[in-house]
Amino acid sequence: MIATTIAGSLPKPSWLAEPETLWAPWRLKGPSLSEGQQDAALAWIKIQEDAGINIVCDGEQFRRHFVHGFLEEIDGIDWQRMTTMGIRDDRYNAQVPTVTSAVRRKKSVHGEAAGFCRRHTDRQLKFTLPGPMTICDTIADDHYGSRPEMAMAFAALLNEEALELEARGIDVIQFDEPAFNAFMDQVPIWGVDALHRAIDGLTCKTAVHICYGYGIQANIEWKESLGDEWRQYETFFPALNDSRIDQVSLECADSRVPLSVLGLLKDKEILVGAIDVASQTVETPEKVAATLRAAMEFVDPERMIACTNCGMAPLPRHVAEGKLKALGDGAALLRAELGKT
Repeated sequence: MIATTIAGSLPKPSWLAEPETLWAPWRLKGPSLSEGQQDAALAWIKIQEDAGINIVCDGEQFRRHFVHGFLEEIDGIDWQRMTTMGIRDDRYNAQVPTVTSAVRRKKSVHGEAAGFCRRHTDRQLKFTLPGPMTICDTIADDHYGSRPEMAMAFAALLNEEALELEARGIDVIQFDEPAFNAFMDQVPIWGVDALHRAIDGLTCKTAVHICYGYGIQANIEWKESLGDEWRQYETFFPALNDSRIDQVSLECADSRVPLSVLGLLKDKEILVGAIDVASQTVETPEKVAATLRAAMEFVDPERMIACTNCGMAPLPRHVAEGKLKALGDGAALLRAELGKT
């Protein structure tokens, strides 16, 4: 009861990439890069285990960018043809590659990384992939002509990848969909269908992570514009509750999300974000337990998993380590309170 996990990313060691910088270039090359990524993943797996995290992950140590890390191995994308595009409904602009022909997966993208991690932990292992809608909001299209059509094409490739990850022993496959909070009206129309295509045939646990973004300035400023209550979730949670996805990961810690929206996901396991990734203040276990306890008004403890709001890649390493420990200890406090171990 009340297991623990994280949303996905963790800081890269200083010898692997520039610290506290999102999507920083690698500092290693060739075989040294592969070895460095493995060493970083091993370190974070051990740190997660020591912190009491039950469902561990690689901390995204094998990729620079949570979307482009997958797209780099996909044919049909021109990385020399960079397009300026508004991201997350024009929240900010970015230079993105362009789809110029039908997309095709050249090979397994993350299979070796997943297999390596599986060999080095006995705990449940989660692997994260970008969701189809978020991919479409992070790449320019000069081939498909519509986001729903392009999303289904990428969903088919994600499904190929996910089936291989499951075969490698992955217990939970999570699709990151921050774009759901930007295009709420489109989620019931084609966002959920694209997720269904991505999970087709999987028997492992499946999750979708829907956050308000990394703790970067553009996201912080956007949050300030959302008013006293952030009600984006309630627009599409009924569609998610009716979906075949097993778990939904969302932001609750130090946010203005009314916890009553959790009641719209009565048939799902809920990954309750109890760690604020936009702050360098390390939560106390008591604060983590309080966030989880508040969520219990709307989520049975049997369906609750303690999680972080989002990834912690931009944070200093010692802060991320402290937050992991707080998450593990806070969940343990609540389990003890409930008489469970």
